Amino acid sequence: MRITLLLVLLIHGLLHLIGFAKAVNLYHARQFVQPISKLSGMLWLLAFLFCLIAALLIAFKNNYWWVLGFAAVVLSQILIIYVWQDAKFGTLANVVILLAAVIGYGNWSYYKKYATDVANALQQKSYFNNSMLTETDIAHLPEPVKKYIRYTGCIGKPKVNNFRIQFQGKIRKDEQSEWMPFSSEQYNFMNAPTRLFFMNAVMKKMPVAGYHAFHNGNAFMDIRLLSLFKVQYEDGSNMNTAETVTFFNDMCCMAPATLIDKRISWELTDSNTVKAQFTSNGITIAAHLFFNTAGELVNFTSSDRYNTDAGKKLPWSTPLKNYRRINGYKLAGYAETIYTFPDKAFCYGVFETQNVQYNYHKMQ
Repeated sequence: MRITLLLVLLIHGLLHLIGFAKAVNLYHARQFVQPISKLSGMLWLLAFLFCLIAALLIAFKNNYWWVLGFAAVVLSQILIIYVWQDAKFGTLANVVILLAAVIGYGNWSYYKKYATDVANALQQKSYFNNSMLTETDIAHLPEPVKKYIRYTGCIGKPKVNNFRIQFQGKIRKDEQSEWMPFSSEQYNFMNAPTRLFFMNAVMKKMPVAGYHAFHNGNAFMDIRLLSLFKVQYEDGSNMNTAETVTFFNDMCCMAPATLIDKRISWELTDSNTVKAQFTSNGITIAAHLFFNTAGELVNFTSSDRYNTDAGKKLPWSTPLKNYRRINGYKLAGYAETIYTFPDKAFCYGVFETQNVQYNYHKMQ
């Protein structure tokens, strides 16, 4: 879709050069029977430049391309109206560009809400002191958790007060739905537990954006077609609890250094399994963490996550594998999200870790 739009802009822009060339007697344009003044010719050249710059911005994935797209459409259509008999079919290209620019504006506007929330959250004070994580810091933890923290390479590195994760993967609503490819970016903050997750997906070849926000125990999920039209929205107490589970899952899977948090209580259930309870803003959730002999966290399960389709809480798990080095830490490269119904286990999400970074001071 991006390549198609880029080509439309380039071809449409180049056609405007014909009007400019005729105006300055560089080319005898048979396409234009009606006369074009030199002043109008300069406007045809300007319309070409608007199209060209918009195309270049798309090529370099600049989110502000729609500004030039709108400008190109407005100027181009005015010029077409003046020579309607000769250039009326250019209106079709302008309609395509206009629709794409509206979607581009929607993407920018929706993402801006997320970006503003991230910028505000970055003002949070540090939760952990700004020192290196030591063996003393993890002394109170169950042995499997200690081993995991050592295995991931957190000892001797700064304590984690916030972190940024980028994923690619696929999601689906139910077993009858097609998988939707997605890419996502999120920021988590430890002081006032905050999780801000923004996703771009494709559903039946149409762009879909999703924003999950969780701050101080309050959460919402807002899914929009073309970043403009709401197709799903959830909030309320069940969502608040579910996102508390997700926030704790992020800590366990993507930021092991945060497991020194005093808001967590631990219970060793066997040599490679622990039960944890995480309490924040009056919400307490429980989870079981399963480790292998190497020290890797291989699964996280909780029964505190509400499933809308079932209308009740269901066992939820995130099996992990493919540990690899990411910015000096050994972290899981692959995870699935699974709800277990009475008669089946349903995997609705596949996540491949692209990047994890810690302790941001400004948005990237």
